[in-house]
Amino acid sequence: MKKLSVILLATFILFGCAKNNEASNNAKIDKTDQALMPTNNHDVNGLTWHTNLEEAVAIAKKENKKIFLQFSGSDWCKWCIRLNNEVLFTPVFADWAKDNMVLVNLDFPRTIPQTDAVKNYNRGLMNKYGVRVFPTVLLLDKNGNVVFQTGYQAGGPAKYIKHIKAAYGMK
Repeated sequence: MKKLSVILLATFILFGCAKNNEASNNAKIDKTDQALMPTNNHDVNGLTWHTNLEEAVAIAKKENKKIFLQFSGSDWCKWCIRLNNEVLFTPVFADWAKDNMVLVNLDFPRTIPQTDAVKNYNRGLMNKYGVRVFPTVLLLDKNGNVVFQTGYQAGGPAKYIKHIKAAYGMK
């Protein structure tokens, strides 16, 4: 039994979405980077996915919405890709999220180019929140305070929405 546990752990580490080795524990958001912080939002199924948490917090306050903050390895992380395809990029999730959430995606790709400012910004928030595996999803209140941490959940968009609602105490 112990041998099986070791094999399963090794398999997860090798093939799962483990620690991002590029992340520096010393990455910080400084005043220079703030001027260059990412604002290249993108739309999927009519939803805007923000790349700047501060902008998302301002929108959440104004619209009285909660914040969905995803740390993702969009081009290499098997579980991130599954979360996106099975839940986040579906019309069911889009229909619910547009009225309830401000969505933020901080990506850590291996093959998609990013500016140094974007990399530093994303690393700084990853370190601030202690993110060590992908995908990590932080559910925040409208002021940017962490309410709950989660990740991939099997079962599709309806089950994932139910999971989010339970974390926030929503009906």
